[in-house]
Amino acid sequence: MAKGIDKATPVTAAQAKTLASAGYAFAARYLVPSSYAWKRMTADEAKLITAAGMRIVSVYETTANRAASGADAGRNDGAAAYAEALAVGQPKGTVIYFAVDYDAQSKDFDAIEAYLKAAAKQITGYETGVYGSYTVVEEMAKRGACAHFWQTYAWSRGKRSDKANIFQYKIDTTVSGIALDLNESYGNEGWWDTNPSKNPGTNPEPDEEEITMKPEDAEKIIKFLSAAWFAATTKSDKAEFNRLANEVRKAAGMPTE
Repeated sequence: MAKGIDKATPVTAAQAKTLASAGYAFAARYLVPSSYAWKRMTADEAKLITAAGMRIVSVYETTANRAASGADAGRNDGAAAYAEALAVGQPKGTVIYFAVDYDAQSKDFDAIEAYLKAAAKQITGYETGVYGSYTVVEEMAKRGACAHFWQTYAWSRGKRSDKANIFQYKIDTTVSGIALDLNESYGNEGWWDTNPSKNPGTNPEPDEEEITMKPEDAEKIIKFLSAAWFAATTKSDKAEFNRLANEVRKAAGMPTE
């Protein structure tokens, strides 16, 4: 398990160093268009987060209930998220989470599913995740809308999904005077690094001659391993499936998670 934070406003170099020194392993930040500059992550910010020794979790959110707008909104947001991911240097094979940042009800689930699936078609080379409550995570997992899940305790009514890769357990708090939310992760988060070969705890990407598998074949295998990860009932089994998926990624020259 790793500790992490998410933050609405940009992380400064000093804040990144403070958080890394306090034991936080990742920072979740927003991929959003320039019209949302107040919370938008830039390439420079991504580099300074990495330089401090933390990984990055990418999330797309403009408005809290945007996902309830369905497929058309998903197509537009997916395209915007893709452009932002490329702009900040996010490696392919990692995850972009799309936020369902409200108390979504069953009447909203069809639209949310359509939103996520439409967004997924726009983010070629990236994987899709969803941020939301227990019911959103459980329902979107059941529907196969995405493969990565970031659950918030908000609107979860005390329930925790065993499908969650990340769990946001406290919001609107501070660490060393820095306003943020607190999270913990359990593997297969889809986080990323601007310099994997030099960041502690990561595996360098293989040299070209070491690549022994096509990325498209690797993605097919990883889908089966992901299904096994969700079916696993112990943390050790989940960790092993995550390790195997990373071995496949390395064979295909993809970033590990």
